[in-house]
Amino acid sequence: MDTNNPLHQVPRLDSQLCFALYSTSLAMNKLYRKLLRKLGLTYSQYLVMMVLWERDGLSVSEVGERLFLDSATLTPLLKRMEQASLLNRARAVSDERQVIITLTPAGSELREQAALLPEAILTASQCSVAQVVDMKQQLDQLRASLMKS
Repeated sequence: MDTNNPLHQVPRLDSQLCFALYSTSLAMNKLYRKLLRKLGLTYSQYLVMMVLWERDGLSVSEVGERLFLDSATLTPLLKRMEQASLLNRARAVSDERQVIITLTPAGSELREQAALLPEAILTASQCSVAQVVDMKQQLDQLRASLMKS
């Protein structure tokens, strides 16, 4: 074994892509938690709201596909959001096995307040719009590759 080859050395935490992604995700979630507190949302709830602001009236499985979450993870989250009067869950008329998620007026109104978040995140990142777009594209490609594995 060639011990001079970095691939054959004992992995160092700071040189690991997984740790860079993990620690960055923690920092991003901490910032979002602070910003979302004003809206009364958790980060997971914010993601659901963004999906529904794009297209209201989706099934639980459609929301789950967009967020890469299974229904067992999503259902308790949606129940809490329904209790908070942000959305409604109802059985589909055409197929009672499907649950359709729709925004309440209160959930729709949060969209305007949430529109301020991307600018706050961009400012905190100290990156240009072009840098953020490039990073996002690279991460999308990485996720797609990893999901194929």
